[in-house]
Amino acid sequence: MRPHVVPCCFVVDVDTVYSAVDAKPKSTSLLRRLQNIEFNATASLLVDHYDEDWTRLWWVRVDGGARTVDDAAERRRTIELLMAKYPQYRAEPPPGPVIAVDIDCWRTWP
Repeated sequence: MRPHVVPCCFVVDVDTVYSAVDAKPKSTSLLRRLQNIEFNATASLLVDHYDEDWTRLWWVRVDGGARTVDDAAERRRTIELLMAKYPQYRAEPPPGPVIAVDIDCWRTWP
């Protein structure tokens, strides 16, 4: 089985990374990322920074258990955090499921 890589908007709250299915057009409502969480509840998120000055390159990777958020209060808090970070979400909050990755491990470079 190959990794399924999906770009996403995200927020970190303590030791959990959150992302939500937003209103951008999708080819289907049966998203593979959600099916993958049901099949194998592990995930990684990689964030990198590129700069022409290679002394400024960096990346962070988190690995952990993935889940779809069922708790209404946790979902509401996540949407508020996403709206605070991304102005686009203030106009149109994500209507879809919220995904949480409970972080087990942080890796960084340099």
